[in-house]
Amino acid sequence: MSSRIRFFVPLASALLIGLGGAAAAAPRAPGAPQAPAGLLAPADTSPLTPAERGELARQLVLKWGYYVQRVHGVPIDAWAERMVPSLIQADPANFRAALQRDTFEGAMAELGGVGQRLDDDAVITKLALADGDGTQALGALANDLVYTPVAPCRILDTRSTAAGAISGNSTRNFIAINASNFTSQGGSATNCGTLGLNATAVAVNLTAVTPDGAGYATAYPFGTAQPVAASINYTGGAIVNNALIVQIPNPLSSFDFTVYTFARSHFVADIVGYFAPPLATAVQCVDTANTTVSGIPAGGTANASAPACPAGYTATATNCEASDWQVPFVFFHAGTCSARNNSASPQDIRASRTCCRVPGR
Repeated sequence: MSSRIRFFVPLASALLIGLGGAAAAAPRAPGAPQAPAGLLAPADTSPLTPAERGELARQLVLKWGYYVQRVHGVPIDAWAERMVPSLIQADPANFRAALQRDTFEGAMAELGGVGQRLDDDAVITKLALADGDGTQALGALANDLVYTPVAPCRILDTRSTAAGAISGNSTRNFIAINASNFTSQGGSATNCGTLGLNATAVAVNLTAVTPDGAGYATAYPFGTAQPVAASINYTGGAIVNNALIVQIPNPLSSFDFTVYTFARSHFVADIVGYFAPPLATAVQCVDTANTTVSGIPAGGTANASAPACPAGYTATATNCEASDWQVPFVFFHAGTCSARNNSASPQDIRASRTCCRVPGR
């Protein structure tokens, strides 16, 4: 376990203890001291120390914990604990920007790196126009999802747990992402590549193992009504598998999904991918080589045309350079630089292009 993870384990406990106290629950009075400005400045991209990250995490939970509990029905302590992996990995600038947002949806977008796609004014407008409290109609966390495959990894195996098989006509709740390991569910001792995810659905292979009789099983989002539909149909003693897409709570809740079974049965599940809002990706840019026009005589003019961008890149700027301050450029566009030599001696000009692309996810 890394030092950062060791730090956040007691941090989560401290947050839960703090939220249980009246002082922590009380709103901050007008004029009360703010956190140091360096922690909260959106433009600050400097690294966070464990203490600074812990303070930001405390502020985030105190600011939005009661909103999550009231609006989304997720207990504060459960949400705080499930958020820890995300807060460990959050980009420092995104983390600071999240605390400046006036809406929960905007704060979560900032943490995920897509804050520029969901401003607070748009959120507030949608909430004002929606029915009821409006937040469920916003749907920002379920829009424009991107599928990311992961190496198949076991997240549950009831044959390897003390609880054993799921009894007939009953349910059991499970976690699919954001766990340091899945051993408590009989699964992998690793995090299955899901630590810090902000997912809205998971792709799993679910297997019913030797049920006591014929029937069916249903996997569905934790905290929602059980649908009248079957994810797997089985016969007694059979081993039946099905590939499923299961929606999970976003924001995080105590668990991710629930399995109902008509007959008593063991179950095994492997995660193979997840659906999440697209991540902000830094643009990749390169400069081409220079095209140099040498020896422009005094009073003379010249054009320098920069090399074309590499395949897959788009020109975003034309860069012009001269060997003397008395060589002004009168035109620069689409890779061409035009200049006049106003000095008394021969001069050079150079042209290049800045070329950029958005890398694939």
